[in-house]
Amino acid sequence: MEKTRSQSMDMTTGVIWKRLLAFFFPLLFGTFFQTLYNTVDAMIVGRFVGKAGLSAVGGASAMLINLLVGFFVGISSGATVILSQYRGAGRKKEVEAAVHTAIAVALAGGLVMTLLGLFAAPPFLVLMNTPEDTMAGSVLYLRLYSLGMIPNLLYNMASGILRAAGDSKNPTGFLIAGAVVNIGLDLLFVAVLPWGVGGAAVATVLSQAVSALLSINLLTRVNEDYRLNLRRIRFEKIYLEKILAIGIPAGLRSSMYSLSNLVIQAAINGFGTDTVAAWAADGKIDALYWLLTSSLGTAVTTFVGQNFGAGNYKRVRQCVWQSTLLLVLITLLFAVPVWFFCPALFAIFTEDPEVIRIGVIMARYFCSVYLTYVLIEILSGTLIGMGDALIPTIITILGVCVLRIVWCAVFVPRIGSIQSVMFSYPLTWTVTSAAFLV
Repeated sequence: MEKTRSQSMDMTTGVIWKRLLAFFFPLLFGTFFQTLYNTVDAMIVGRFVGKAGLSAVGGASAMLINLLVGFFVGISSGATVILSQYRGAGRKKEVEAAVHTAIAVALAGGLVMTLLGLFAAPPFLVLMNTPEDTMAGSVLYLRLYSLGMIPNLLYNMASGILRAAGDSKNPTGFLIAGAVVNIGLDLLFVAVLPWGVGGAAVATVLSQAVSALLSINLLTRVNEDYRLNLRRIRFEKIYLEKILAIGIPAGLRSSMYSLSNLVIQAAINGFGTDTVAAWAADGKIDALYWLLTSSLGTAVTTFVGQNFGAGNYKRVRQCVWQSTLLLVLITLLFAVPVWFFCPALFAIFTEDPEVIRIGVIMARYFCSVYLTYVLIEILSGTLIGMGDALIPTIITILGVCVLRIVWCAVFVPRIGSIQSVMFSYPLTWTVTSAAFLV
């Protein structure tokens, strides 16, 4: 069988900030195109179906998708950390065994999440106070999207394996290919054929399958210790336990973020369809910032994992300071342009003037408070890279999730404004950042 040359990167040597950026930029482009999946759905559906369709694609259904996929991405981070530490320590046999266990986890997780999405959609959307005029579209989108959970999780796990080896370029290429397919099929199924939100979901599922097939194909052909042999895919207890020991806390942390966002979405739903549509559109703009932070956070986790495995603790400490300064700079470079150009950005998603007006208020508020989040991303990524996912999980659950839920349950109903909902974000980010510093 033909083998493919590796594009892995050794992060235990070289200038730290240069290594981080060399890994960050391909990962950023990849994450950007991954974000395009749902963003393009929202843009095309908003234009061709209307604000009810936009709310169906970007509202409560998107929140549940983020909850399910976010938990598994946390699980896959366990594999990424274990593999990066093994590679940093030069333990090739352990790398080989862990790869096959990780892919088995992706297959099993994809099946479970498919079933959850198919059967839990209606009661979940009712629980979320989904507006009546968007209910049917939300159920349809969620159920169809669920059919693509296995390829979705396979891609996430395969890309995590590649990133553990320092390869962020190939996953980027696979996501670009998937995004191109997604855009083309969105235009066909929604703009040309009258398939509505169902067409957007089918386009996303097929495009995710493309990314999954390309990434698995590479793993079966690469000439490295992380090469995948399809016949060897199975659970090996020792590696499963190691992956889950890091992955489950990281997954719970991600899910608690999503759960707190679900509580906020339920509060947003109470303000009506215009506010829900504005929140959905703002979420797509806001997602651009989170792909920046998550890309650098992933780079930090991989960097720390390899250096911690190799015993280079001084480089780990230096990484914390340098990556914090990088993320502060990145935050400013994002927030300032969005503040000035957000009216034009919202016009991409909708022509409704009231939706645009509400969305601009939201976007400018968040631009002013993003810096309160920086330390959370860097310090949690560092701890996870060292193999400690428990502390970030506890701090995040208490500082972000529990506090945000309490705020929305106790204070938002009394104040009764959209600003009171938005305030829950800087409040919880500031408290959690202080906890991480301690």
